[in-house]
Amino acid sequence: MDLEVRHLRVVCAIAEAGSLTRAAARLGMTQPGLSTQLRRIEAMLGGVLFDRRKAGATPTPFGDLVLERARAILPGVDALLADTARATRCRTAPDRVRLGSVGAPLLGRLVMAIRAALPDAEVTSRCQYSPAPLLDDLAAGRLEAAVLGDHPDQQLPPRDGVVLTPLVTEPVFALLPAAHPLAAQEEVGLEQLADEDWAVPRPDRDRTCEYWSSAFALADRRPHAPYEAEGRQLIELVRAGLAVSLCQATFVEVPGVTVRPLRGNPLWYRHLLAWHRDGPLAAHGDEILRGVGAGYLATCAESPAYADWRRRNPDAAPVAYT
Repeated sequence: MDLEVRHLRVVCAIAEAGSLTRAAARLGMTQPGLSTQLRRIEAMLGGVLFDRRKAGATPTPFGDLVLERARAILPGVDALLADTARATRCRTAPDRVRLGSVGAPLLGRLVMAIRAALPDAEVTSRCQYSPAPLLDDLAAGRLEAAVLGDHPDQQLPPRDGVVLTPLVTEPVFALLPAAHPLAAQEEVGLEQLADEDWAVPRPDRDRTCEYWSSAFALADRRPHAPYEAEGRQLIELVRAGLAVSLCQATFVEVPGVTVRPLRGNPLWYRHLLAWHRDGPLAAHGDEILRGVGAGYLATCAESPAYADWRRRNPDAAPVAYT
Protein backbone atom coordinates (compact mmCIF):
# COMPACT_ATOMS: atom_id res chain seq x y z
CA MET A 1 0.00 0.00 0.00
CA ASP A 2 1.37 3.45 -0.94
CA LEU A 3 1.29 6.50 1.30
CA GLU A 4 -1.66 8.76 0.46
CA VAL A 5 -2.64 12.30 1.37
CA ARG A 6 -5.40 10.96 3.65
CA HIS A 7 -2.75 9.18 5.71
CA LEU A 8 -1.00 12.50 6.35
CA ARG A 9 -4.33 13.98 7.43
CA VAL A 10 -4.78 11.14 9.91
CA VAL A 11 -1.33 11.73 11.42
CA CYS A 12 -1.99 15.46 11.76
CA ALA A 13 -5.42 14.84 13.27
CA ILE A 14 -3.94 12.59 15.97
CA ALA A 15 -1.27 15.15 16.79
CA GLU A 16 -3.81 17.99 16.99
CA ALA A 17 -6.26 15.98 19.12
CA GLY A 18 -3.58 14.66 21.45
CA SER A 19 -5.19 11.22 21.67
CA LEU A 20 -6.45 8.50 19.36
CA THR A 21 -9.89 8.55 21.00
CA ARG A 22 -10.46 12.25 20.34
CA ALA A 23 -8.96 12.03 16.86
CA ALA A 24 -11.23 9.09 16.00
CA ALA A 25 -14.29 11.10 17.04
CA ARG A 26 -13.24 14.03 14.85
CA LEU A 27 -12.55 11.75 11.89
CA GLY A 28 -15.82 9.83 12.27
CA MET A 29 -13.96 6.56 12.93
CA THR A 30 -13.80 4.07 15.75
CA GLN A 31 -10.77 4.16 18.05
CA PRO A 32 -9.78 0.56 17.16
CA GLY A 33 -10.15 1.38 13.48
CA LEU A 34 -7.92 4.44 13.81
CA SER A 35 -5.35 2.43 15.77
CA THR A 36 -5.25 -0.14 12.99
CA GLN A 37 -4.82 2.55 10.35
CA LEU A 38 -2.05 4.23 12.34
CA ARG A 39 -0.14 0.96 12.58
CA ARG A 40 -0.39 0.57 8.80
CA ILE A 41 0.88 4.13 8.26
CA GLU A 42 3.79 3.51 10.63
CA ALA A 43 4.62 0.30 8.78
CA MET A 44 4.66 2.19 5.47
CA LEU A 45 6.89 4.96 6.83
CA GLY A 46 9.17 2.62 8.77
CA GLY A 47 8.92 4.00 12.29
CA VAL A 48 6.71 4.70 15.31
CA LEU A 49 5.01 8.10 15.06
CA PHE A 50 3.42 8.41 18.51
CA ASP A 51 4.06 7.26 22.06
CA ARG A 52 0.67 5.93 23.23
CA ARG A 53 0.06 6.47 26.91
CA LYS A 54 -2.97 6.76 29.16
CA ALA A 55 -2.60 10.54 29.07
CA GLY A 56 -2.74 10.60 25.27
CA ALA A 57 -0.58 10.30 22.16
CA THR A 58 2.70 12.23 21.95
CA PRO A 59 4.77 12.45 18.73
CA THR A 60 8.09 10.63 18.77
CA PRO A 61 11.13 12.37 17.22
CA PHE A 62 10.38 10.38 14.06
CA GLY A 63 6.76 11.52 14.32
CA ASP A 64 7.85 15.15 14.62
CA LEU A 65 9.78 14.78 11.36
CA VAL A 66 6.75 13.36 9.57
CA LEU A 67 4.43 16.01 11.04
CA GLU A 68 6.74 18.82 9.94
CA ARG A 69 6.69 17.56 6.36
CA ALA A 70 2.95 16.77 6.40
CA ARG A 71 2.05 20.24 7.67
CA ALA A 72 4.15 21.75 4.91
CA ILE A 73 2.53 19.58 2.21
CA LEU A 74 -1.16 19.61 3.15
CA PRO A 75 -1.91 23.35 2.70
CA GLY A 76 -0.63 23.18 -0.85
CA VAL A 77 -2.65 20.04 -1.57
CA ASP A 78 -5.79 21.64 -0.11
CA ALA A 79 -5.27 24.77 -2.20
CA LEU A 80 -4.77 22.66 -5.33
CA LEU A 81 -7.96 20.67 -4.67
CA ALA A 82 -9.98 23.82 -3.97
CA ASP A 83 -8.71 25.55 -7.12
CA THR A 84 -9.30 22.54 -9.38
CA ALA A 85 -12.74 21.95 -7.84
CA ARG A 86 -13.73 25.55 -8.55
CA ALA A 87 -12.38 25.31 -12.07
CA THR A 88 -14.22 22.03 -12.64
CA ARG A 89 -17.50 23.47 -11.38
CA CYS A 90 -17.09 26.45 -13.70
CA ARG A 91 -16.53 24.11 -16.66
CA THR A 92 -19.02 21.43 -15.70
CA ALA A 93 -22.26 21.71 -17.58
CA PRO A 94 -25.23 19.51 -16.72
CA ASP A 95 -23.98 16.99 -19.29
CA ARG A 96 -21.68 15.30 -16.77
CA VAL A 97 -22.80 14.04 -13.37
CA ARG A 98 -20.47 12.04 -11.11
CA LEU A 99 -22.18 10.02 -8.37
CA GLY A 100 -21.01 8.11 -5.33
CA SER A 101 -22.85 5.65 -3.15
CA VAL A 102 -22.57 3.56 -0.04
CA GLY A 103 -24.12 0.09 -0.03
CA ALA A 104 -27.77 1.11 -0.22
CA PRO A 105 -30.70 0.52 -2.58
CA LEU A 106 -30.94 4.11 -3.81
CA LEU A 107 -28.17 4.43 -6.39
CA GLY A 108 -30.17 3.00 -9.29
CA ARG A 109 -33.13 5.19 -8.34
CA LEU A 110 -30.87 8.24 -8.17
CA VAL A 111 -29.45 7.55 -11.64
CA MET A 112 -32.97 7.21 -13.07
CA ALA A 113 -34.12 10.43 -11.36
CA ILE A 114 -31.12 12.33 -12.74
CA ARG A 115 -31.70 10.98 -16.24
CA ALA A 116 -35.33 12.10 -16.01
CA ALA A 117 -34.26 15.60 -14.91
CA LEU A 118 -31.22 15.82 -17.22
CA PRO A 119 -31.85 13.45 -20.14
CA ASP A 120 -28.68 14.47 -21.98
CA ALA A 121 -26.37 14.02 -18.98
CA GLU A 122 -23.60 11.45 -18.91
CA VAL A 123 -23.93 9.78 -15.49
CA THR A 124 -21.06 7.88 -13.88
CA SER A 125 -20.85 6.31 -10.43
CA ARG A 126 -18.52 4.63 -7.95
CA CYS A 127 -19.18 3.00 -4.60
CA GLN A 128 -17.55 3.08 -1.17
CA TYR A 129 -18.43 1.19 1.99
CA SER A 130 -17.94 4.25 4.20
CA PRO A 131 -19.77 7.56 3.62
CA ALA A 132 -16.86 9.69 4.90
CA PRO A 133 -14.71 9.58 1.69
CA LEU A 134 -17.78 10.33 -0.42
CA LEU A 135 -18.59 13.34 1.74
CA ASP A 136 -15.00 14.55 1.31
CA ASP A 137 -15.30 14.18 -2.47
CA LEU A 138 -18.58 16.11 -2.52
CA ALA A 139 -17.06 18.95 -0.50
CA ALA A 140 -14.03 19.04 -2.82
CA GLY A 141 -16.18 19.02 -5.97
CA ARG A 142 -15.02 15.60 -7.15
CA LEU A 143 -18.62 14.33 -7.06
CA GLU A 144 -21.87 16.07 -7.89
CA ALA A 145 -24.11 13.88 -5.71
CA ALA A 146 -24.00 10.82 -3.47
CA VAL A 147 -26.13 8.31 -1.62
CA LEU A 148 -24.99 8.34 2.01
CA GLY A 149 -26.07 6.69 5.26
CA ASP A 150 -25.57 7.02 9.00
CA HIS A 151 -27.04 5.98 12.34
CA PRO A 152 -28.65 7.83 15.27
CA ASP A 153 -26.01 9.53 17.45
CA GLN A 154 -23.48 9.00 14.63
CA GLN A 155 -24.83 11.49 12.14
CA LEU A 156 -22.59 12.76 9.38
CA PRO A 157 -21.11 16.19 10.09
CA PRO A 158 -22.17 19.13 7.90
CA ARG A 159 -19.67 20.19 5.24
CA ASP A 160 -19.29 23.52 3.52
CA GLY A 161 -20.96 23.56 0.14
CA VAL A 162 -22.72 20.20 0.63
CA VAL A 163 -26.49 19.85 0.93
CA LEU A 164 -27.34 16.83 3.11
CA THR A 165 -30.98 15.76 2.77
CA PRO A 166 -32.40 12.88 4.87
CA LEU A 167 -34.80 10.70 2.88
CA VAL A 168 -35.90 8.03 5.35
CA THR A 169 -34.81 6.41 8.61
CA GLU A 170 -35.54 2.69 8.51
CA PRO A 171 -35.15 -0.10 11.08
CA VAL A 172 -32.19 -2.47 11.01
CA PHE A 173 -33.21 -6.13 10.58
CA ALA A 174 -31.66 -9.48 11.52
CA LEU A 175 -29.94 -11.52 8.80
CA LEU A 176 -30.17 -15.25 9.57
CA PRO A 177 -29.37 -18.57 7.90
CA ALA A 178 -32.60 -19.87 6.38
CA ALA A 179 -32.37 -23.03 8.51
CA HIS A 180 -31.86 -21.11 11.78
CA PRO A 181 -34.56 -21.85 14.39
CA LEU A 182 -35.24 -18.12 14.83
CA ALA A 183 -36.04 -17.79 11.11
CA ALA A 184 -39.46 -19.29 11.84
CA GLN A 185 -40.38 -16.34 14.07
CA GLU A 186 -42.14 -13.22 12.76
CA GLU A 187 -39.58 -11.03 14.57
CA VAL A 188 -36.42 -11.69 16.56
CA GLY A 189 -35.28 -10.27 19.87
CA LEU A 190 -31.74 -8.90 19.79
CA GLU A 191 -31.07 -10.72 23.06
CA GLN A 192 -31.85 -14.01 21.29
CA LEU A 193 -28.86 -13.39 19.02
CA ALA A 194 -26.42 -12.44 21.76
CA ASP A 195 -24.89 -15.93 22.07
CA GLU A 196 -24.54 -16.52 18.33
CA ASP A 197 -21.37 -16.19 16.25
CA TRP A 198 -21.54 -12.93 14.30
CA ALA A 199 -20.28 -11.63 10.98
CA VAL A 200 -19.69 -7.88 11.25
CA PRO A 201 -18.23 -5.08 9.08
CA ARG A 202 -14.58 -4.14 9.55
CA PRO A 203 -14.32 -1.57 12.37
CA ASP A 204 -11.91 0.63 10.42
CA ARG A 205 -14.46 1.22 7.62
CA ASP A 206 -16.99 3.29 9.53
CA ARG A 207 -18.87 3.21 12.86
CA THR A 208 -21.53 0.64 11.93
CA CYS A 209 -20.01 -2.13 14.04
CA GLU A 210 -19.71 0.26 16.98
CA TYR A 211 -23.38 1.20 16.62
CA TRP A 212 -24.47 -2.44 16.55
CA SER A 213 -22.42 -3.17 19.66
CA SER A 214 -24.00 -0.24 21.51
CA ALA A 215 -27.35 -2.02 21.52
CA PHE A 216 -25.83 -5.08 23.17
CA ALA A 217 -23.95 -2.89 25.64
CA LEU A 218 -27.28 -1.65 27.02
CA ALA A 219 -27.99 -5.25 28.05
CA ASP A 220 -24.42 -5.74 29.30
CA ARG A 221 -23.73 -8.27 26.53
CA ARG A 222 -20.92 -8.50 24.02
CA PRO A 223 -21.54 -10.77 21.03
CA HIS A 224 -18.81 -13.06 19.74
CA ALA A 225 -17.78 -11.83 16.28
CA PRO A 226 -15.15 -14.12 14.74
CA TYR A 227 -15.89 -12.95 11.19
CA GLU A 228 -15.20 -9.54 9.69
CA ALA A 229 -16.80 -9.25 6.26
CA GLU A 230 -18.86 -7.03 4.01
CA GLY A 231 -21.24 -7.43 1.11
CA ARG A 232 -21.23 -10.80 -0.64
CA GLN A 233 -18.69 -12.33 1.76
CA LEU A 234 -20.85 -11.50 4.79
CA ILE A 235 -23.93 -12.97 3.11
CA GLU A 236 -22.04 -16.18 2.28
CA LEU A 237 -20.98 -16.63 5.92
CA VAL A 238 -24.61 -16.31 6.99
CA ARG A 239 -25.85 -18.54 4.16
CA ALA A 240 -23.39 -21.25 5.23
CA GLY A 241 -24.87 -21.21 8.74
CA LEU A 242 -21.63 -19.96 10.29
CA ALA A 243 -22.93 -16.66 11.63
CA VAL A 244 -25.79 -14.24 12.03
CA SER A 245 -25.65 -10.56 11.19
CA LEU A 246 -27.75 -7.44 10.62
CA CYS A 247 -28.87 -5.77 7.40
CA GLN A 248 -30.80 -2.85 6.00
CA ALA A 249 -34.55 -3.39 6.02
CA THR A 250 -34.60 -3.13 2.21
CA PHE A 251 -32.26 -6.12 1.82
CA VAL A 252 -33.91 -8.59 -0.55
CA GLU A 253 -33.66 -12.18 0.65
CA VAL A 254 -31.58 -14.56 -1.44
CA PRO A 255 -31.71 -18.38 -1.22
CA GLY A 256 -30.21 -19.61 2.04
CA VAL A 257 -30.78 -16.47 4.14
CA THR A 258 -33.78 -15.03 5.96
CA VAL A 259 -34.49 -11.43 6.98
CA ARG A 260 -36.49 -10.77 10.13
CA PRO A 261 -37.38 -7.52 11.98
CA LEU A 262 -35.80 -6.95 15.38
CA ARG A 263 -38.34 -6.86 18.19
CA GLY A 264 -38.75 -3.32 19.52
CA ASN A 265 -36.74 -1.76 16.64
CA PRO A 266 -33.57 -1.11 18.71
CA LEU A 267 -31.40 -0.12 15.73
CA TRP A 268 -31.99 2.29 12.84
CA TYR A 269 -30.30 3.36 9.61
CA ARG A 270 -30.77 6.72 7.88
CA HIS A 271 -30.60 7.14 4.09
CA LEU A 272 -29.47 10.54 2.82
CA LEU A 273 -28.96 12.17 -0.55
CA ALA A 274 -26.28 14.82 -0.89
CA TRP A 275 -25.11 17.13 -3.64
CA HIS A 276 -22.89 20.12 -4.05
CA ARG A 277 -24.65 23.43 -3.55
CA ASP A 278 -22.90 24.88 -6.62
CA GLY A 279 -23.21 21.75 -8.76
CA PRO A 280 -25.45 21.02 -11.74
CA LEU A 281 -28.05 19.19 -9.61
CA ALA A 282 -28.81 22.06 -7.25
CA ALA A 283 -31.60 23.42 -9.45
CA HIS A 284 -33.21 19.97 -9.71
CA GLY A 285 -32.98 18.90 -6.07
CA ASP A 286 -36.68 18.59 -5.24
CA GLU A 287 -37.45 16.81 -8.51
CA ILE A 288 -34.67 14.29 -7.92
CA LEU A 289 -35.67 13.75 -4.29
CA ARG A 290 -39.26 13.01 -5.30
CA GLY A 291 -38.07 10.50 -7.88
CA VAL A 292 -35.75 8.74 -5.42
CA GLY A 293 -38.40 8.77 -2.69
CA ALA A 294 -40.93 7.09 -4.97
CA GLY A 295 -38.27 4.59 -6.02
CA TYR A 296 -37.50 3.79 -2.38
CA LEU A 297 -41.15 2.91 -1.74
CA ALA A 298 -41.08 0.60 -4.76
CA THR A 299 -37.94 -1.04 -3.34
CA CYS A 300 -39.70 -1.58 0.00
CA ALA A 301 -42.31 -3.70 -1.75
CA GLU A 302 -39.54 -6.01 -3.04
CA SER A 303 -38.55 -7.00 0.52
CA PRO A 304 -41.40 -9.08 1.99
CA ALA A 305 -40.22 -8.69 5.60
CA TYR A 306 -39.94 -4.91 5.29
CA ALA A 307 -43.18 -4.56 3.33
CA ASP A 308 -44.99 -6.44 6.10
CA TRP A 309 -43.25 -4.34 8.77
CA ARG A 310 -44.34 -1.12 7.04
CA ARG A 311 -47.94 -2.34 6.87
CA ARG A 312 -47.88 -3.02 10.61
CA ASN A 313 -46.05 0.26 11.38
CA PRO A 314 -47.49 2.76 8.87
CA ASP A 315 -46.18 5.88 10.65
CA ALA A 316 -42.79 4.60 11.83
CA ALA A 317 -40.55 5.26 8.79
CA PRO A 318 -41.99 8.12 6.73
CA VAL A 319 -40.33 8.85 3.41
CA ALA A 320 -39.64 12.51 2.66
CA TYR A 321 -40.40 14.01 -0.76
CA THR A 322 -43.08 11.53 -1.89
